[in-house]
Order: sequence, then structure tokens, then C-alpha cells
Amino acid sequence: MNTSNETATPSRPSPSATPAAAPARTATWDVDTSHASAGFKVRHLMVSHVRGHLGPVTGTVFIDEQDLSRSRIDVSIDARGIDTREPKRDEHLRSADFLDVANHPTVTFRSTRVEAPSGPAGDLRVTGDLTIHGVTRPVTLEVEALPPAIQDPWGNSRRGLSAHARISRKDWGLKWNLAIEAGGVAVADEVAIEIDAEITARKGA
Repeated sequence: MNTSNETATPSRPSPSATPAAAPARTATWDVDTSHASAGFKVRHLMVSHVRGHLGPVTGTVFIDEQDLSRSRIDVSIDARGIDTREPKRDEHLRSADFLDVANHPTVTFRSTRVEAPSGPAGDLRVTGDLTIHGVTRPVTLEVEALPPAIQDPWGNSRRGLSAHARISRKDWGLKWNLAIEAGGVAVADEVAIEIDAEITARKGA
């Protein structure tokens, strides 16, 4: 009979389980083209404003609800569809004097920075690269506070976006003009941009 004392091997603690990856915080939202518009207004003959819209808006918005500075916007607008309710003026705006849509059919905006100076419930400041007429320059959009998402009648999670900015068209190479006899020019340099869009949450993203 073996009467020797055997030293029991101490049990080793089981290795800790690998922590589960944190769920992605950024949700993907697609622009609803049928409920999106990119409008503009510019002073004409120094006395009034002409308003118009570009063509269909497409794109994606990535929203991080916990840290809005991590959000992103990537939008493309069809410049060929410009409409000011005056066909001859629209044709001129499509020409090489202005947008030159034959060579530059789209206007794009890709954000590089998102700021929430008033906190996550307040208005946003979105800076990014705006490309018009083949020229890319930085611009900052003032974006209204994001409303909470709703469930639409078709089962989509939906919310709205509204933004505006002012740019100098000459910075994008849109320099055509005519002097008027009374003084001043036919088309002002400053252009006000107004964007309104509904976005829907991408299912499964």
C-alpha cells in the first residue's frame, strides 16, 4: 500500500472570458432622395433674390448618438437638375460660365469635422469639403439640432436634417458676371445654401 502523501496540484483559475466587443455606436442613415432638397438663393441685379434647387440628393449620414463628433456625412447632388423656374437661365447655369455640368455633373460634400458647441441636444456645426465645378474647398454648415427619430407608416426609422451656409461663388471658380448701368453687377457673389432632407435608418447596418 502506498502510504506516501501526495501533494495536490493547486487548481489554476480558469482564464477569464474574452470580453465581448462593444456594440457599434454609429448608426447608418440613408438620404431619402424623394424627401431631400438642396436649395440656394442669390441676389439678382442688386435688388432681389433668385431662388433655385439642384437635382436629386443622395448620400449617407453616420450618426454616433453618444459622441456626435464621431459622426460623418457624405452627400452627392446632381447639378444637372438645377431649376430656377426659368429654362434659359437654367441652361446658362449649366453651361461653362457657371456649373459646367458637362464636365462636373455633381456637387459633393464630405464632412471632416462635426462639432456640438451647445451639447448633443443643440445645433451642430459640420465642416467638410464642398466640391463645385471641380473645385474643392472647406465650408461649414450650420445644422439644426437633430430631432428624435420616428417610426414612419412603412416601418422605417426616420428623422430630418436642416442645414444652411453662405459661400462666395468665386471661391469655386464661378466668376461670370455683367456690370449694370446703374452700378453693381447682375449676379451677387454671395450664395446662400439651404439643405433639407429626411434620412432613414439602414436596416441591418
